[in-house]
Amino acid sequence: MLKPDAVTRGLCGRILSRFETRGFKIVAAKMMRFDQGKCEEHYAHLKDKPFFPRLVEFICQTPVLTMVLEGKDAVNQVREMCGPTDCGKAPAGTIRGDFGLSIQSNVIHASDSLETAKQEIARFFKPEELMDYVTLSEPIVYGEDERK
Repeated sequence: MLKPDAVTRGLCGRILSRFETRGFKIVAAKMMRFDQGKCEEHYAHLKDKPFFPRLVEFICQTPVLTMVLEGKDAVNQVREMCGPTDCGKAPAGTIRGDFGLSIQSNVIHASDSLETAKQEIARFFKPEELMDYVTLSEPIVYGEDERK
């Protein structure tokens, strides 16, 4: 998910381009606006943190771009590309290292496990919104046995 700071700073295309360049396929993407309930559901694991009210206000202030990326070891590779949540500790070359401004304004959210990814995909997308297709480079890059 590209957060409000990525959307309002016009960074969506540049960030998406990094994923495509790396070989990930976008199988779903949607602009949406979080409401209080959706935000509390998505960030339920942070509800008891003192910064939670600020997080809800931040995420709900403008639209976000939710997406599903597909590719080999996507969850781990995407998290690696994002860098640490604390942008001050994120190395140059990572998305947060290059574009993030603070722990909250860190431009992107990425699922932390395959199980979490499945839950988050179901939270934001209907099954029919997930596109199954083969890119022109996919058979060359992955071969038939390693497509997903």
